Amino acid sequence: MEYVFELDVSGKVEDVVETLLQLHRASCLDKLGDQTAMITAILQSRLARTSFDKNRFQSVSEELHMECQAEMVTPLVTNPGHVCITDTNLYFQPLNGYPKPVVQITLQDVRRIYKRRHGLMPLGLEVFCTEDDLCSDIYLKFYDPQDRDELYFYIATYLEHHVAERTAESYTLQWQRGHLSNYQYLLHLNNLADRSCNDLSQYPVFPWVISDYCSSELDLSNPGTFRDLSKPIGALNKERLERLLTRYQEMPEPRFMYGSHYSSPGYVLFYLVRIAPEYMLCLQNGRFDNADRMFNSIAETWKNCLDGATDFKELIPEFYGDDVSFLVNSLKLNLGKRQGGQMVDDVELPPWARSPEDFLQKSKDALESNYVSEHLHEWVDLIFGYKQKGSEAVGAHNVFHPLTYEGGVDLNSIEDPDEKVAMLTQILEFGQTPKQLFAIPHPRRITPKFKSSPQTSSCNASTADSPVSPGEESFEDLTEESKTLAWNNIAKLQLYEQYKIHKEAVTGIAVSCNGSSVFTTSQDSTLKMFSKESKMLQRSISFSNMALSSCLLLPGDATVISSSWDNNVYFYSIAFGRRQDTLMGHDDAVSKICWHDNRLYSASWDSTVKVWSGVPAEMTGTKRHQFDMLAELEHDVGVDTISLNAASTLLVSGTKEGTVNIWDLTAATMLHQIPCHSGTVCDTAFSPDSRHVLSTGEDGCLNVIDVQTGMLISSMTSDKPQRCFIWDGNTVLSGSQSGELLVWDLLRGKLSERIQGHTGAVTCIWMNEQCSSIITGGEDRQIMFWKLQY
Repeated sequence: MEYVFELDVSGKVEDVVETLLQLHRASCLDKLGDQTAMITAILQSRLARTSFDKNRFQSVSEELHMECQAEMVTPLVTNPGHVCITDTNLYFQPLNGYPKPVVQITLQDVRRIYKRRHGLMPLGLEVFCTEDDLCSDIYLKFYDPQDRDELYFYIATYLEHHVAERTAESYTLQWQRGHLSNYQYLLHLNNLADRSCNDLSQYPVFPWVISDYCSSELDLSNPGTFRDLSKPIGALNKERLERLLTRYQEMPEPRFMYGSHYSSPGYVLFYLVRIAPEYMLCLQNGRFDNADRMFNSIAETWKNCLDGATDFKELIPEFYGDDVSFLVNSLKLNLGKRQGGQMVDDVELPPWARSPEDFLQKSKDALESNYVSEHLHEWVDLIFGYKQKGSEAVGAHNVFHPLTYEGGVDLNSIEDPDEKVAMLTQILEFGQTPKQLFAIPHPRRITPKFKSSPQTSSCNASTADSPVSPGEESFEDLTEESKTLAWNNIAKLQLYEQYKIHKEAVTGIAVSCNGSSVFTTSQDSTLKMFSKESKMLQRSISFSNMALSSCLLLPGDATVISSSWDNNVYFYSIAFGRRQDTLMGHDDAVSKICWHDNRLYSASWDSTVKVWSGVPAEMTGTKRHQFDMLAELEHDVGVDTISLNAASTLLVSGTKEGTVNIWDLTAATMLHQIPCHSGTVCDTAFSPDSRHVLSTGEDGCLNVIDVQTGMLISSMTSDKPQRCFIWDGNTVLSGSQSGELLVWDLLRGKLSERIQGHTGAVTCIWMNEQCSSIITGGEDRQIMFWKLQY
């Protein structure tokens, strides 16, 4: 065959011919390693003779930060050139001027950047200017990890002032609470696990979720419509699995269950051949696959994944996107003739899909369905989580060839260049397991049927009957909507009264049901009763000369309980105006108390939390009480704070050494111990639905923990410790060491408002049931009254 090429630019013929002859010589060398070495040498010499053309800068005032050599990565092709970063732009200038002379990205537009493994080496960097797009704006591969890291650090530092950096866990919280769809969440996990649309050996992987491709109607309310997401594809067919396990048991080490992977370049191009035929031709030496092995029918492909001896592939994101072109042969490609004589054309759809658009819409509906939402965490465990490797993977029948795992082979230890190139080619074509993102079970999504009903108020008096002081909102029905509205407007808090009633820091606040009497404890050892109506101090009580640490009102508003540094808990009768009882239950200071349903929970620096019965809501004036200890929750060190969930089935404790412990009170056993703070835990609380725990510490961190799994799923840092807080599961109002009240948006992972408050640390915070009125106490000895104005 003879081919004739015509160049667009005259006078370049000699250069082109010389380069072609060099590359031809390289391709004729016998050994793969020698070929690679010669091509690399040709490339490096060209790169060394050129540099970035500074005339390409957008503005004359731009300051150059760094310049280096790199390659722009696209599927199957990397394009060498020069990278340049200035104070405002990232540039890439390809040596060959293709696809355009310069690719330019404004740093201000960048939303996310990821370090990537490319060809198993830590050399890649991918830049996105969108939050949810599948494809990035540029993927660069560097020749030196240091160049990659320096450029990453420069862009990350730039972004720090503009965009919050995201971890897998922060996306988990957004997904759990329904702020990210299943599709968006999987996209983010793929991104964080090194999967990219520009790298076919690490293409994003999505699950098969539908198992019914025969019915004329798709019933998404029937669990039988769906694939079992707790098993890998290879384990869905019991008979095939038994055969594979027999082979696995007889195999010498290193053993594996599946000889092929669930994601590889070949599988990706199998699905995409109609829109990217050139990739398949490149991968298969200029030929399409056998017509009967092409992507002909959805049902056929699913059946093969269930029954085929070596077919275990999952899907790609395109199955849940909007673009139908991968299902339609719009390029009119000649993809061959099948055994039955028919030509390969559009993909055959299941009977329930009226058109390619309908197929994608129904696939998307299935991915976002309740069934998948309830089970998606099981698939995440297999692909990105704790069942990916080790004994858990064996138990879940999820073991692939050792070469598919990160760190499965050390390429640098292979000295023979031919062997090295062969090994790398094998790995890249075989498919790679994503980077492991989670080492413990993944939390499940909070789907509507799991949501707890609104908690009833501990104050039995209805709000409508209670006297409401002027200037306070009266909500006749305490709907969830009014609480949501209040929390959405929490940043509009206004201070309207403040009083200095103590001589030392305020440590606790309790308020009567009608809101008229405010009780406070302080390190000055007194319990004070303040009237909101008359704005007067009505009583001051001292039990000992030691500091009081917290207080609470029993239902019925007849008794106040205070905890003290003198190891005791004191019961004070408001009606009789005297101390009614003393519980001497600890060997060191009592740091915090909680009460629910005739049980008292006391935390102490003696390393215990104790549960007491026999604390009735109505304490009569004369009789002393018999307190029985029902349980003792032992800790390694002193406990500084405790909190109960709404149903009082769970308790969370925070210790002096920064550990958060979640306890099951029905069995008095510890469920999780999470060392997540350096230094003392200041405050802890469950979310209203009991799914999450928030803790704040001396280290300035605000940590969200998933109660079911004990996974730390979000962590934010403040400049000062947040000493106390209230939250609704999404938004936090915290009292800072600085004296300010801070509003945090957990789902976006950012601080959204600072409200000036006390002159010393905010030490305690109280909110009424309607979420319309807030009281804070501080080290400045003041109590401050706040209300929401919206």
